[in-house]
Order: sequence, then C-alpha cells, then structure tokens
Amino acid sequence: MKSFPYFLFALALAFQACSQTPKSTSSMDKLPVTEAEWKARLSEDEYYILRQKGTERPYTGKFLMHNEEGYYTCRGCGTRLFKSDSKFDSHCGWPSFDKEVKAGVIKETADLTLGMRRIEITCAKCGGHLGHVFDDGPTETGLRYCVNSVSLGFEKQK
Repeated sequence: MKSFPYFLFALALAFQACSQTPKSTSSMDKLPVTEAEWKARLSEDEYYILRQKGTERPYTGKFLMHNEEGYYTCRGCGTRLFKSDSKFDSHCGWPSFDKEVKAGVIKETADLTLGMRRIEITCAKCGGHLGHVFDDGPTETGLRYCVNSVSLGFEKQK
C-alpha cells in the first residue's frame, strides 16, 4: 500500500503528458473593470459569453458566414484579435481562425470542464472568454481558434 501514492503520481504525470497544453502569452495590461461595470457595458448575451464563459448555439452567430475584409476585435475591449485572411470555414458552427493577429493578444488556459480537456482562449487585455483553440486546423499553423460571434466585433478594412 506504500506504493499507492507513487502510482497516483505516475498516473497524474501520464495524463498531463497526453493533454493539450496552453502556450504562454504576453503580459498585456488587464483592464480594471468591475463585474458591475461589465454588466452595464455588455448586453445580456455578451455578458453571459464574455464574462461567464458561456457558448452561443452553433450555426447562429453573425460572423459565421461573414466575409468582409478587416479585423475581428474583442467585443469587451476592442482589441484586434484576428485578421479576416486568417478566417476559414471549419464546418464546426462557429467562426474559425488559424492564427491571432499578433502574438500575445490571446491568452490560453487549460479548461477541464464538461469532462473534456480543452484549451480556453480569452482576450489577454480584458479577460473576455472567446472560445477554444484546437490543434486540428487545416492550414500550415495546424490551429483552429473556434470563437463565439458574440465575443467579437468587426473593423472593416479601409
């Protein structure tokens, strides 16, 4: 029975080695906004997704079939997150992108909810929940940033 703790430790290491791991991100300055301020600033749906880590229903988001040229921004703070040329149709029901507009604008965190092991993506500036990133993308990056439309704004390219 003395070896049981070692067995648990080895098992934990094995599970950790087989999981996706978030990459490190930059230390962008966080916005000092209270939850009351977020509730006043955001719609009910935006607050649910950006602040409470909700998810919109698949195939319902306004940016799923959106094809204008420009920048997809964080709905919470306006930070540019993705350029339109990184968007692709992954047939998953949410807008998908293969890379962030520049390194460090998106923070990645391990997400163990719902009995799954995923990587949550949030805006590095305001902490707003965007969606998840997966390593099954079809482009050279191999990434698929799967994002809630409600989390996004759009700046049309001039």
